[in-house]
Amino acid sequence: MKIEIMDTTLRDGEQTSGISFTSAEKLNIAKLLLDDLKIDRIEVASARVSEGEFAAVKAIVDWAKKKNHLDRIEVLGFVDNGVSLDWINNAGAKVLNLLTKGSLKHVTSQLRKTPEEHSADIRDNVLLAQKMGFKVNVYLEDWSNGMRNSQDYVYFMMEALKKLPIERIMLPDTLGILDPNETYTFCKAMIDKYPDIHFDFHAHNDYDLAVANVQAATKAGITGIHTTVNGLGERAGNAPLSSVIALLKDHCKVESSVVEKKINLVSRMVETFSGIRIPANKPIIGDSVFTQTSGVHADGDNKSNLYYNDLLPERFGRERQYALGKTAGKSNILKNLEQLGIELDNESMKKVTKRVIELGDLKEHVTTEDLPFIIADVLNSEVVNSKIKLRNFAISSVYGLKPVATINMEINKKQYEEAARGDGQYDAFMRAVKKIYSSLDKKIPKLVDYSVTIPPGGKTDALVETVITWKNTKEFRTRGLDSDQTVAAIKATIKMLNLIEEK
Repeated sequence: MKIEIMDTTLRDGEQTSGISFTSAEKLNIAKLLLDDLKIDRIEVASARVSEGEFAAVKAIVDWAKKKNHLDRIEVLGFVDNGVSLDWINNAGAKVLNLLTKGSLKHVTSQLRKTPEEHSADIRDNVLLAQKMGFKVNVYLEDWSNGMRNSQDYVYFMMEALKKLPIERIMLPDTLGILDPNETYTFCKAMIDKYPDIHFDFHAHNDYDLAVANVQAATKAGITGIHTTVNGLGERAGNAPLSSVIALLKDHCKVESSVVEKKINLVSRMVETFSGIRIPANKPIIGDSVFTQTSGVHADGDNKSNLYYNDLLPERFGRERQYALGKTAGKSNILKNLEQLGIELDNESMKKVTKRVIELGDLKEHVTTEDLPFIIADVLNSEVVNSKIKLRNFAISSVYGLKPVATINMEINKKQYEEAARGDGQYDAFMRAVKKIYSSLDKKIPKLVDYSVTIPPGGKTDALVETVITWKNTKEFRTRGLDSDQTVAAIKATIKMLNLIEEK
């Protein structure tokens, strides 16, 4: 059995509070979803929202035509006597997802119509869409409440819809009210009563049950599932694509077209464009989910992969990591040293382990890239020979003017001085560094993430931790700690420069 995936990040996902994708961002996400991830269908917009939304749909459609993807691009439209159809048609899309009412309460209270009137309006819009060359799918909005409180109405609507040229009926748990038992019961009832109709299930996550409800719907026989990247969506969001794909394969034993190795790539892209950070413990895509923290677990992995499950990080374009903190043991540190190509004798390992645990007790975040510096400090060794030193720097910031940084750096015992303007203090500093490196024909890794942590309730003089993620041949992180945020970032950067100089 194969499940069809429809991703609605660009429509329903964009209803997350505070999110508004630009036309270029929408186009880039659409390309990744269809070409890289191999999603079956994507819903890209709601009709009549704005001129910007129209431009975004047109850009996606123009690209999709060239790639032969036009039938995989869907737009939400409304029962509005063809106004939505004209909007979608002018944008060039050819698949309409028509929003209709799936509960009696929505029809009578919101539309203030009878079921018969609403059914007649839907019929007129669907037939007009067919005449205009559209393929039509139908959403039964608030279907879950309809099944709870007005099943006769739901079946009345279905009897009318099954006579129309409709490709799919889409069953939304609009308010995220269902549990897995209800989801199974309601979906099974629909499938048993209308076995020839293709049903999609659209889950919301208000009770944190969206993924569990997807499993129940699949078990009931649903053949289409709706997702969003990173679980974006209104209120608590929708069923996250990453978790759904893992669930379908490992628990439901069904296939999808999605390329698992590309999931992390797309999740990070959407994280950047949306500005909504992925929680560290988010299954599949969170920073920490493939990180073993306990020394006992690392020891078990060393001996026989005792703490592995089917969610191997390599499936999703990730790597397993071993955290360094107060619960870290010798095995965690050994795993990290292997990545760095460093070997230590037993006595040295004990000293380094003790220091890592001490730092963990102080709530300091220790990265793999910190280890050489810890070793150098504890053992008074030359594991990291600081070939790059920041001798002096001055950063001035004047209201209404761009900040200016002047730096003096020592590289392999030779001093260099440069100044630069930037969009911020750290940006000015980096531009000055890049001037020096450019003159020496040296390359600097790409900065891919910049995270600042301030203790909750911290005062203005509290220590700030800045963790920067860099990428050259692979991603790595460096950390800086200081009461000044910019200085903390500069410290993390100097660590990075020394590490790449060593390599």
